[in-house]
Amino acid sequence: MEGSGDAAIHFAVTIIGKDCPGIVAGAAEVLFRLGCNIEDSSCTMLGGEFAMILIVTHKKPFSKTQLLEDFKAFGEAMQLSVFVRTLSKNEIHYEMPSGEICMVSVYGSDQPGIVYRVTKELAARKINISDMNTKLIGTPEEPLYVLMLEAVLPAGIEVEDVKRLLENLKKELKVEIGVRSVTPVSL
Repeated sequence: MEGSGDAAIHFAVTIIGKDCPGIVAGAAEVLFRLGCNIEDSSCTMLGGEFAMILIVTHKKPFSKTQLLEDFKAFGEAMQLSVFVRTLSKNEIHYEMPSGEICMVSVYGSDQPGIVYRVTKELAARKINISDMNTKLIGTPEEPLYVLMLEAVLPAGIEVEDVKRLLENLKKELKVEIGVRSVTPVSL
């Protein structure tokens, strides 16, 4: 990938602020003008706030100060907070998940502890969560909580094992829990 390797410097860029159209385009424009390559990214809206994290590279020499300076006007204009962290060599490798990937979905009446209880059960069995999203939907009178997570199963644990593992929790929390395999597709 262009920009990767020893001749490049890597940064984690985090952008947070009130959601509005143009944040992604504006951030991409700043990075494009600087000659940065976006290697990985994730963004979401949380309670009306927008959150974005990007892993970017630039050919050396290049500085965190320059990156922050170029984001300053954009951040002020859009009323965003922009943070940049320089990544070390051992922080920049992408590792393909070594186990089976599954999706866990949880739906039910909003109550404290849903995320904690589900993730605690998975962590106790060394199941790594690689992505997670939660949303509160429904009405103020009848709020419905939705949790979606992607997990990487260690050797010896299969999707059916995760289904059985969460069955008791499903009854205890009075929620619906679904677990399904995610099959990687080669392009």
